[in-house]
Amino acid sequence: MNIWLKLRKTAAITLCELLAIATIFTGCASADLSGTEGAGHAAGAVVAGEDSSGALGSKDKVDGPQEDLVNNNSYVSLDAIPAYDGKAYVAVNNNEPFFTDSDMTTTAFENYSDLDSLGRCGVAYANICKDIMPTEERGKIGMIKPSGWHTVKYDVIKDRYLYNRCHLIGYQLAGENANPKNLITGTRYLNVEGMLPFENLVADYVNNTGNHVLYRVTPMFSGSNLVANGVLIEAKSVEDNGGGILFNVYCYNVQPGVGINYENGDSWLDGTTGSASSGSDSSAAENSAADSSNSETMVHITATGKKYHRAGCRTLKKSDTEVTLDEAKSMGLSPCGICNPPQ
Repeated sequence: MNIWLKLRKTAAITLCELLAIATIFTGCASADLSGTEGAGHAAGAVVAGEDSSGALGSKDKVDGPQEDLVNNNSYVSLDAIPAYDGKAYVAVNNNEPFFTDSDMTTTAFENYSDLDSLGRCGVAYANICKDIMPTEERGKIGMIKPSGWHTVKYDVIKDRYLYNRCHLIGYQLAGENANPKNLITGTRYLNVEGMLPFENLVADYVNNTGNHVLYRVTPMFSGSNLVANGVLIEAKSVEDNGGGILFNVYCYNVQPGVGINYENGDSWLDGTTGSASSGSDSSAAENSAADSSNSETMVHITATGKKYHRAGCRTLKKSDTEVTLDEAKSMGLSPCGICNPPQ
């Protein structure tokens, strides 16, 4: 079985487990989430424009359309989003993104909203393609303190860190690393269970087809809160008009077992009023992969490289050997900064 077929199978299994419904893939990596429980509640929701503000700022290295459609940074009111019920995300607008026919373009671009007066991120919008995907390993981002940031740990969380510096547009998609306009305070659950599966779908599709994917992420804040309640992620493949990638989902910025004050980022264990343990600032939990024992998790290595990778990583061109995560670590290999494999 080639790597692409294995990726499709793995992606389908992951989404099925998260959604607890049948997920159907069409084309190369299209996720059909229209049957997701709660999607009907959000379908047809009207733009609220109540949650954040800031005009689009275009990245210098890539020019692109300055879309009026992101003027209010929100297409869906938080009131229209169903309460979190144990699923990391829910389909919005019957899983149809809010792009228009005029948005469909094969011109590469990246746009990141300026921070608002509270230091909060706005819409991040890009046309994902190989032209803007990273060719270098990801660098450090610990110097960035997004709005509402706290460094706190809980034993009930894998890797213990409650908050990650979450890329709105994942590094593997656009190569944006320590850009404060692209990093929000998000839970590990949001980062790994909510956003990462969709980032991986888009990355795999682009890497294997060379096509373009319109990709827009909108952090949704309530009032003047510093921590977003969640993020809206829209994606649509261009060349096949959504035949390969098509989804519109809201991912919840929650952490099971932990309560969060979205006004300022304070947190506590559910059922207690105590504060969390603090620790030195770290991004070690940033963009970790989904929970799985190291002895069962498979990664990929090269004959001479010093890194281990996800299947399909662009660096696996000359050689590709599948090993367990434990085996990779026992060889002294470290995770690739481009594809962000399990850690």
